[in-house]
Amino acid sequence: MNFKKRKRGAVEVHTSALNDIMFFLLLFFLLASAVANPNVVKLFLPRSSSGQSIPQKTINVSITKDLEYFVEKQPVALADLYKSIEVYQRASPDLTIILYADRTIAIENVVELTDIANQLKVKLVLATETKK
Repeated sequence: MNFKKRKRGAVEVHTSALNDIMFFLLLFFLLASAVANPNVVKLFLPRSSSGQSIPQKTINVSITKDLEYFVEKQPVALADLYKSIEVYQRASPDLTIILYADRTIAIENVVELTDIANQLKVKLVLATETKK
């Protein structure tokens, strides 16, 4: 066996190519993150130990083709509609009314409910079906 020490050549690692690779990886991840959520505004929101999300209250008001009014599936006369919605509005000030109106009724009946919503300062949304 030959146990003599051999002279070995010097080993060098060329890192100049690694700089280019790291630059391209950084550029790739920056561009990919900007494209992933372009409409998101990043905010640092304050924290609270007792923070709770406040659900927005909605009620359903329906008008049938026979001009029968329903508030949360309970029949209500047109004269009592203001009082019935006012009860819900007192319980939840940020109330939203979802109006389900038959397509054959006159617009005048929808406007009556719109006037009631405006008097109570309540938001009103008209429910529709999607086109096929």
